[in-house]
Order: sequence, then C-alpha cells, then structure tokens
Amino acid sequence: MADLDECPGVNSFRSILSRTALGASAGLLAGFTALAVAELVAGLFRPAAGPVTVVGGAVIDRTPAAVKDFAIRTFGENDKVVLQLGILVVLALIAAGLGVFALRHRRAGASGILLFGLVGAAAALSRPDAEGVVDALPSLVGAGAGAVLLCFLAGKATATAVSFGTGGGGWDRRGFLVLAGAGAVGATSAGLLGRYLTGRQGEGAVASRNALVLPAPSSPAPPVPRGAQLKVAGVTSFTTPNKDFYRVDTALVVPKVDAGTWRLRIHGTGVSRARTFTLEDLLARPLIERDVTLTCVSNEVGGPYAGNARWLGVRLADLLAECGVKPPSKGGAADQLVARSVDGMTLGSPVEDVMDGRDAMLAVGMNGEPLPFDHGFPVRMLVPGLYGYVSACKWIEDIELTTFDAYDPYWVKRKWARRAPIKTQSRIDTPKPFARPAAGTVTLAGVAWAQRRGITRVQIRVDDGPWQDADLAVQNTVDTWRQWTYRWQATPGGHNLTVRATDATGQVQTEQRTRTVPDGASGWHSVFVTVT
Repeated sequence: MADLDECPGVNSFRSILSRTALGASAGLLAGFTALAVAELVAGLFRPAAGPVTVVGGAVIDRTPAAVKDFAIRTFGENDKVVLQLGILVVLALIAAGLGVFALRHRRAGASGILLFGLVGAAAALSRPDAEGVVDALPSLVGAGAGAVLLCFLAGKATATAVSFGTGGGGWDRRGFLVLAGAGAVGATSAGLLGRYLTGRQGEGAVASRNALVLPAPSSPAPPVPRGAQLKVAGVTSFTTPNKDFYRVDTALVVPKVDAGTWRLRIHGTGVSRARTFTLEDLLARPLIERDVTLTCVSNEVGGPYAGNARWLGVRLADLLAECGVKPPSKGGAADQLVARSVDGMTLGSPVEDVMDGRDAMLAVGMNGEPLPFDHGFPVRMLVPGLYGYVSACKWIEDIELTTFDAYDPYWVKRKWARRAPIKTQSRIDTPKPFARPAAGTVTLAGVAWAQRRGITRVQIRVDDGPWQDADLAVQNTVDTWRQWTYRWQATPGGHNLTVRATDATGQVQTEQRTRTVPDGASGWHSVFVTVT
C-alpha cells in the first residue's frame, strides 16, 4: 500500500487546510491589530469614538423598537455586553474570511479591512455627540494598521503554506511566525495602552465625584414611615440600593463627566432669559429631597425595571420660571421640554407636567450620595409620574423649550408615544414562579405603583376564585410604590396566583395585556406554583 504522505490528493488537501488556517490566522491577527490600534488612538483623543462603541451605537439607533424590547427582555442589563460580543464575533469571522481571501488577492483582502475602517469612521461621524473629524481617526488609523499587517502576513502565509504542504520548511515559515508574533505583541501593547489612557481620561470625573459634598436639603424628605417596609422574606426592599437600581439606556460606554467642567444650558421657545448653570450654581440653590419611584417603559408586566430611591435636587419648575418659561395653561409658547445628554440622547417631557407642582427636579444626589456614574452623575432629570424615556435624562447638559409639533426626540422617532404617564401596575415578588411551597399558610407579597395617584387597594386571586383583598403596607407618598402582603391557605396541587391594584382615583388595573411599545405594558401579573 502506498504511503499516504506520497499521495498527491492527500498532499493537496493538507496544503488547502494549511493555507486556510494560516490565512484565517493572518486575518484574525490583522483584525485584532486594527481594533487595538483604534483603541489606542481613541484613548489619545476621545474614548467614545472607539470603533466598537460607535458601531454599536449606530446599531442601537437603527434597531427596531420591538427588537430592542426583546433584547432588554431577554438579556436585561447585559444587553449591551451581548451586543458588543456579537459585534466582535462578526468582525472576527469577517477578518478570518478576508485573511483567507488575501492569500490569493492580497490587496483586495487588505482593502476589505480598510472598508470596515471607513464604516467605523462613518458611524463615528454620524453619532449625535460627534466632535468632528477627530472621531473618525480611531477607525481609520486602526484599519490602516490592520491592512498593512494583513498584506505582509498574507505574503508570508502563502509561501509558508506551500512549505507545510510539501513537508519542507525555511525562511518564510519562520518569517510568518516572527511577523505574527511581533504583530500580536505590538497589538496587545497598543490595546493595553489605549485602555490605560481611556481610564486616565475618566480620572478627573471620578475625583470630582469623590470630592463632592452634597449640601443639606432646604426641604428634606420626611423619614420613611414605620410599616412602609414589610418584614416578609423575598419582597422587594422599599428603598432600592444604588447598586441594585435598574439601568436601561443606550450608552455602550457610561459617560464620565467632570463635575467641575459640567454645564447646563436652558434656552428655546418661550425662554426670555436663556441661562447656563454650573454644578456649583445648582448646589447653591435651595434643594429638595424626595422619595420617588422610577419606572422604565420597557418594564414588562411583573418585570424588574422599577426602583425607589431618595433623590436630592433642584426644582426644575423654579429654574424654568427664572428663565421666563410659562406652562401652556398660563399662555406659555412651548409645550415640550427636550432634555439632551452628553452622549446625544434626547428625551421630551410635557412642560405642563414639569411645572404643575409635582417634584420634577434636576437631581444631584441618590440615597444620600452623589449620583453614581451609571445613574447620571453629575446631574440627571426626573419627573414623577412619567416613564423614564420621557423624563429621566441622565448626564443632562441641555434643556431646550420647543413644541411637540416642531421636534420628535430619540424614542418618538422610533415609534414610541410622545406622552407616557406611568400605568397602574402590581407585581408578585414572592413566591417566585414555579415555586413549590408546602401546604398550609403561604405568605404572598409584592409591590404596586401608580405614581402621582397612589395605591389604595391590592387584590389576589387564586386560580379562578374570587378576588381577595391583600393587606397594604403604610403608604409613603403618592410618588412611591407600596408593598402588600396576603396570607394564603394553600392546598396541594398546582395553582395560578394573580394580582391587581386599584389607584386612588378608583381606577382598577386593566386586565388587557399589552406589550411595552408604544407607551408601557399593561395587564395582570400572575405566577404558577405547585403546593406540596
């Protein structure tokens, strides 16, 4: 029998495999180099202009609302990590393909890397917070470095693959390994240096937050009343710790804004005296402290995207009045307040709601400390009773008074409603779905909310039985959620537990189940348990 090493077909197959493997390796290394060099350039100039960040932002902006809703539902607060990993996987596959293609068409393969650099540059320049041509540099320089490396590696890989396939060896094989090793070391060094520089750029913001001492409020919130927090295992805490407070936004990289350089401009239609405020200006004013429950419009029935905190800030209505703004009910020309964040996000709030006497504020503190970066440091806006996408602008830097007819903010352009008061909702926190409690007395507990109205009744239904009143915790304010509990005499078998709430206007939470788009989910929350 002939030796397999002497079969032409076997040698040809080995040659193809070796060429493909070396080409793919060359492409992956070139792609890695492009991203690493881009990271370095972004660290030198502007971290937010990194290619993965800007391309990810462009993908988020162009993703249909239903798909975004699915991502939040499925991945929760990890949706951005999943997106970034997805981008990296796609880029790796394309880079590997370009590497194989470059073995036969070296310049065309390198041009593919350059093409993706152009895509990254275009994405950077299209971002709402773009600062000019400098934002295109990371993608372009990184792609250039990756393209040059791919050209050299493809040349070495071609000869090396031939030597592998024939059993020979020599200078080209060593040259490929040396060049690949040098490229890997250089790219890794560039990436690490870029990360270091990016971290350095945020040091000033971190130092400014650490140095910030919040003044005492002129109008402090009263202590949370005894009985507002039930002593029931598994029920959500009345006050949500900062580390556990939900975060839903489009920022792939959390902005780190230096408190010393932060500014807020108020201008637009109906503003007779445009003003620009510093953080010191705001802290020198009378501050209010309030307990307010925030809710994300992406919160499904029974979902986790609601949280209650004690906020410290400046009354927004007072600032607007000083600028000459009047609500429409008093003859004001503007009916929409557009808030802009440092990353270009825009949210639109009804001027009437902001100035109707509720505790709308520019918040500087959260649960007794300066705002965390994840939640908008140094200043964020909040308006009790409105879903976050029309009221809770984080990292705010601009307020423009306009009209709903004249301007559609970010989410409205994506088919969400212009006006979005929070709907009455209730949730079963314990027992959890598919729990297996023992027969006998089982304590059900959860929370209900109807900001600006308050909760006056919560009811439980077991299977298709009658509605039974739950016991309510003491209400803090109409702007906070309210805990409830119900002692159920559980019998063995499977049971469906359902909750509904009634607000202070007498409106019973609707049974009609709707999704989050366009103005928030509705329906009754239920869990299935098996009693043993």
